[in-house]
Amino acid sequence: MINIVYFFAAAVFEIAGCYAFWSWFRLEKSALWIIPGGISLLLFAFILTQSDAQFAGRSYAAYGGVYIVSSLAWLTLIEGSRPLMSDYLGSLLCLIGAVITLFGPRLLTFTP
Repeated sequence: MINIVYFFAAAVFEIAGCYAFWSWFRLEKSALWIIPGGISLLLFAFILTQSDAQFAGRSYAAYGGVYIVSSLAWLTLIEGSRPLMSDYLGSLLCLIGAVITLFGPRLLTFTP
């Protein structure tokens, strides 16, 4: 369960870091936005390593679903745009996939 907390925290830092670069490059904000953006991306990478997944690839795959949900929250809370129904449905499917990816090895172990 703590993995979900790590994944959402990592998502906040990743999205914030990427948004800082977006702001500098696309919204023509000051280049100083790169500094907190870089720090945020370093924190994202560190937090993601705290997951108890046995393999990095599985952790990243599970994180992907949480990232999508978090991105839509960012869209709403920070950018002030309302997600579409298809956004909600797609993110729900991705989050279900993330749960299966992360917990599947424990819950769905098949032995012939």
